[in-house]
Amino acid sequence: MKTKLYINNKKMVAGMTLKDEVEFESNNMALHACDNLEQVLENRKKLAASLNCGLDDFVCAKQTHSANFHRVELMDKGRGSNQMETAIPNTDALYTYESNLLLCSFNADCVPVIFYHEGTGIVGVIHSGWQGSVKEITLKLFKHLIQEENCDPSDFHVQICPALSQEKFEVDEDVYIKFKDLGYADDFIYYNEQTNKYHIDNQLTVKKQCMLAGVPEKQIAIDRTCTYVSEHGFSYRQDKKCGRHLCFIMKKGD
Repeated sequence: MKTKLYINNKKMVAGMTLKDEVEFESNNMALHACDNLEQVLENRKKLAASLNCGLDDFVCAKQTHSANFHRVELMDKGRGSNQMETAIPNTDALYTYESNLLLCSFNADCVPVIFYHEGTGIVGVIHSGWQGSVKEITLKLFKHLIQEENCDPSDFHVQICPALSQEKFEVDEDVYIKFKDLGYADDFIYYNEQTNKYHIDNQLTVKKQCMLAGVPEKQIAIDRTCTYVSEHGFSYRQDKKCGRHLCFIMKKGD
């Protein structure tokens, strides 16, 4: 099973599953976008075994391209792990203080964000497609963590994971206007006169939102792998029936 780990130490493990043709449904991890539920569950169990946890340690949300986030408690353990019905509803970001819970985000072109906070021990995941970005889910979550959870912004460490590249993310004027209206995304947009399309760098938009919240730039890493171009990427723009990557983070407990 192909998995890219960004963090793997005594305190936590974080990473992203990759498309892998030798696995069921090419290593699809999403119950909401699959042909065979049981095969996706087998993929999840295989991931769990590789991370030394169980399927019932997964915590998943029903993602709706919202700006909603949820503080995960121990009682949320297992939500969405083996059926969509128990997933945390209408939520696109999760964070927790708890150990031994695998926070999950599902992506195919949208920008996945993994983060941890040194001072408080908070860890989290964010799903920011273009709709989440124009709704500023990342900025809103970090502001919440700073104001309500007393997080010092300089203690955040952020990993922005593979997503659709600017070259492949072409949009019409309606979406362009939404990004332009943010007031800080102009540097991440260019116009192609031949196609009359705008190209937007959603990863850099999300990075800017982290910085606007006060996260130091040196503590924000970006994996520039394009999910459309990479053979290990699921791309909804390329194939509407594609599977999903699972981006995850888990604090390790005793």
